Amino acid sequence: MDTNRLIYFYFSMGLTYKEIICILGLHHRILISERTLKRKLASMNLYRRKNKTSLISVSEFLSKLIMADGMQSGYRWMYQRCLLAGYRVSRLTVSGLLSILDPEGVELRRRKRLRRRKYYAKGPNYLWHVDSYDKLKNYGICINGCIDGYSRKIIWCEATYSSSDPRIVAGHFISSVEKLGSCPRKVRGDRGTENKRIEEIQSVLTNHGSFIYGPSTGNQRIEAFWRHLRMECCQFWIEFFGYLRDVGHFTGDILDKNLVQFVFMEFVQKDIDDAVSVWNTHRIRPTRNGGPSGKPCILYCLPELEGTKDYSTQVDPDILGICRKRCLFNQNNPGDTDMLHLFKLLMEENELSSPGNVDEACDLYQTLRHLANYEIYNL
Repeated sequence: MDTNRLIYFYFSMGLTYKEIICILGLHHRILISERTLKRKLASMNLYRRKNKTSLISVSEFLSKLIMADGMQSGYRWMYQRCLLAGYRVSRLTVSGLLSILDPEGVELRRRKRLRRRKYYAKGPNYLWHVDSYDKLKNYGICINGCIDGYSRKIIWCEATYSSSDPRIVAGHFISSVEKLGSCPRKVRGDRGTENKRIEEIQSVLTNHGSFIYGPSTGNQRIEAFWRHLRMECCQFWIEFFGYLRDVGHFTGDILDKNLVQFVFMEFVQKDIDDAVSVWNTHRIRPTRNGGPSGKPCILYCLPELEGTKDYSTQVDPDILGICRKRCLFNQNNPGDTDMLHLFKLLMEENELSSPGNVDEACDLYQTLRHLANYEIYNL
């Protein structure tokens, strides 16, 4: 990727001039001055305060988000989603538009105040928090995630058919370690069986005592992210699947759960990925409770800006390969392989195509449910 494309990418994320210069130098070996950066931005017609997107276009985009999974989002989150979608708009403009488009939602969010406990971590990869989110578990979709305690960057957040299988959760961990090239100094999780294999792998990769057990309610960092994930993503799916249940299209049996996994898992994961992208690039404000402020992706990649360092531990590739054999990967298909083969066969026999949006997925779900029930029970 050339310099101009990198500058465009980081500028679109909402990074400051200083952050762009630092990340270009440290991660891409491209050294430029702030004056050169501004000149390149001007040549690409990129400005912070000029060439704003029309209010009509921004209003239409915000309206679509409010009607879908953005109904619980505040103006800071919506502002970051606008930036990532390519809209040139100020935070003040987004705040004003939300007060017009969704005055009730603005008032409800304004009333809520939370008192946070103090939290401290030395630097990125010093402590990872692992936990599962089970609000969609009744519908067959389980979510497992991990967050870096210092920077609040999401390490992984995956939807699968099970969050209690230790091999699947360990697969998320190993994939992240392989991508990073090293492992965290410590990992924290609850005493659920799903974390047992991560504890074993972490002890092998680092040393004994590097996995910390504690209740989920005290897992501050990941619990804070779950609250945002529900507002930005999962609330929509909770209400959507609840509607299918209320109208009699979901009973909770093994067929319906596997069918939900087969049809909707991809769309749920896409919404999760979008929420993670916004989270990792939103700016965390300074607080009286301490802790670093800034964008999680920058705090994670450039700890030197805050006077700290990366605390990850190098791992032996051979040992990592042995650990990998004890894990499962890419488990985003239905957990029952017989059901998976049945659904694929029904789609092939009836010339059904993969859905392109949620409405098409809903139609496919109801069609396959009818065909599968007839095939199995002759109903």
